[in-house]
Amino acid sequence: MVLARRIIPCLDVKGGRVVKGTHFVNLRDAGDPAELAQRYNEDGADELVFLDITASHEGRSTMTDMVMAVAKELDIPFTVGGGIRSLEDARRILLSGADKTSVNTAAIADPGLISEISDTFGRQCAVVAIDAKRNYENYDGRTMVDTPSGPCWFEVYSHGGRKATGIDALRWAERSKDLGAGELLVTSMDRDGTKNGFDIELTRSISGNLSIPVIASGGAGKPEHFLEVFEEGRADAALAASVFHYGNYPVSTVKRFLCDRGVEVRL
Repeated sequence: MVLARRIIPCLDVKGGRVVKGTHFVNLRDAGDPAELAQRYNEDGADELVFLDITASHEGRSTMTDMVMAVAKELDIPFTVGGGIRSLEDARRILLSGADKTSVNTAAIADPGLISEISDTFGRQCAVVAIDAKRNYENYDGRTMVDTPSGPCWFEVYSHGGRKATGIDALRWAERSKDLGAGELLVTSMDRDGTKNGFDIELTRSISGNLSIPVIASGGAGKPEHFLEVFEEGRADAALAASVFHYGNYPVSTVKRFLCDRGVEVRL
């Protein structure tokens, strides 16, 4: 049986407002989180992701009041990330209305956190977010991937894309799965906000080697990009922000486009 591909809007939240930038910088306002959540819920989104994008950098917890406000607007699965540093943080977010928790920076610092969340709340609650950027240098010991621009490896970044870790993204993806991650949210920092399409090589190199779902993120600009990341990138789901926030292409339009081209989606 072919599982339906998921379309997932993302709310990057800073200071109580949804924002969107390019390459993780130059942020601009995109609206109220609860209002956008209601819109996407009505427009046929399969899930929603809420990322408190400055929580880890600022060393604070996720804004639970905002999470609760968004959760009230939804009857679809809801993932929350940003500032989750402990099992108790994850518990608090789930009690605030989230269905899944997403960890990134804290999991890099303490990989055991993935197992704690997975073992306590179930593997489906443990989403590991991987922010990755192409690196054409320092090849030694890295998993090289052929791209149109030449061979490179993908380096993991933490703290909202502010800190290079030196970690190989493909190996980190495999380790995350082994530690109990139920799915991976893989964001291309190179493509983020560009609307030039998803990083197919990044997505395919991870999804083609793992048995857990991979959500592709970063670069969506038109329906054709979603088709490409499903057919060529082998993604199980595609996440986007600005293409939805600013009304370029509603979720329903993207789904109809995919359905007309033979991609299994929930209409």
